[in-house]
Amino acid sequence: MIRLTDVHKRFGDTEVLRGVSLQVRRGEVSVLIGPSGGGKSTLLRTINGLETFDQGQIEVDGLRLAAGRGSEREPVLRHIRRRVGMVFQHFHLFPHRSVLENVIEAPIHVLRTPRELAMARAEQLLERVGMRDKLHAAPSTLSGGQQQRVAIARALAMEPEAILFDEPTSALDPRMTAEVIRVMADLAASGQTMVVVTHALGFARRVAHTVHVLEDGRIAETGPPEQIFDSPRQEATRRFLSEVALE
Repeated sequence: MIRLTDVHKRFGDTEVLRGVSLQVRRGEVSVLIGPSGGGKSTLLRTINGLETFDQGQIEVDGLRLAAGRGSEREPVLRHIRRRVGMVFQHFHLFPHRSVLENVIEAPIHVLRTPRELAMARAEQLLERVGMRDKLHAAPSTLSGGQQQRVAIARALAMEPEAILFDEPTSALDPRMTAEVIRVMADLAASGQTMVVVTHALGFARRVAHTVHVLEDGRIAETGPPEQIFDSPRQEATRRFLSEVALE
């Protein structure tokens, strides 16, 4: 479903991604963990074109995205963004629109879905994430966990082939984190392809099919959760897990 081959990304003289290669199968939950500043969020943002990259290749559902800023990227990006949704750390809901209006906005204006059909679909999705009773609420009246669940429903409304999650619980307290993790675990159980950057290692252990450890812009280790957490093979992985255990 998603394949990255030798991806490099620089910000000025700083190389943030240093030849990252990985693949995500359809229906797989792939989790990126590692020290802060290791390039995890940048890597995620290159997949749907929020960041360009300087070398390598990204392929999403058969669509190839080349390095650089050429105009040929734009038509490919439009197709990729219809296939790949994204959920951010800070929700990014439209503050002047209700919960329901936030969820139907993109299907109506991007997919050209008839309004009544978009509304019916949005209500189903909000029911799924436990927000059916907040259809007409303003985002400012919701808790952080509630806003993040609306953001997940909004991403699902575009019927994406895959969803990218960029530290979706890092701004939440433990109770709100648990609310969002339950929704994400439900999506994983339904076969939704997901790539998740997270510090919620319990989620990674329980739900991920594959865990990638990213340190200093490189993949230090890749494997199933039981290998990564119980029998890590690389010193970088052992160091990261020991540091997390001390926090």
